[in-house]
Amino acid sequence: MNSFGSPVASHAHSLETLETLYQFDDFMHSIQNVADMGCGAGLDMAWWATRTTRDADARPLNIRCLGIDLAQSCAATGQHRYISYLPQDFEQPIQIHKRRFDVIWCHDAFQYVQDPFRTLEQWRDCVTPGGMLVIQVPQTTVFAQNREHIEQADGCYWHWTLVNLMHVLAVSGWNCAAGFFRRLAGDAWITAIVYRGDHGVLDARTTRWHDLCDRGVLPDSAVRSIQRHGYVRQQDLVLPWIDKSLTSLHRH
Repeated sequence: MNSFGSPVASHAHSLETLETLYQFDDFMHSIQNVADMGCGAGLDMAWWATRTTRDADARPLNIRCLGIDLAQSCAATGQHRYISYLPQDFEQPIQIHKRRFDVIWCHDAFQYVQDPFRTLEQWRDCVTPGGMLVIQVPQTTVFAQNREHIEQADGCYWHWTLVNLMHVLAVSGWNCAAGFFRRLAGDAWITAIVYRGDHGVLDARTTRWHDLCDRGVLPDSAVRSIQRHGYVRQQDLVLPWIDKSLTSLHRH
């Protein structure tokens, strides 16, 4: 399990995605509320809360952030007026927060959920129509340097691959067809950026890959793989990333 030993190292990894998102001015200007699930020390929250416009006369974007984690306090809470904190398990419903979120951010935390379907369904209820979910999660099995590396940390109950993460997201009401995915060869990390779908939450016990195809909630390369094999093969996937690059999983 390639997790991080310090909040600074974890935030440095988050910045690879955050700084790419920051290049899209229209997107950043549209964000009013962000929830950071499993926020830890709150460094990612502080990034959102301190964003400004990128023009010469920079103005604060005033993005409000709510962090959720099990710790009784979060260091970032007192550092900025737009940061608030809720000490609870992020798998539980958010009872005291009335705002809906434009973005749910979850970096290096989703691997600890016990019930991913219920968690994603509840997060879907918290976002605005068309709202965004960003998940970055480590795989437990990685092939690197011609060797298979398998690690399982305490508190991790699921083995995540890009394919089964996509399936769980789509079944839980998130639209992956318009989403973005990143999985680099030799890298243990998967990143998924998806949107609140209009297809609602589906029954994981009865929903098949072909059902997801019919609802139009899967990327084109996943649809082609299903049409050919009846299921998704990771090596068939060619997926877009937010920088307009394409990642082929053929050799992964």
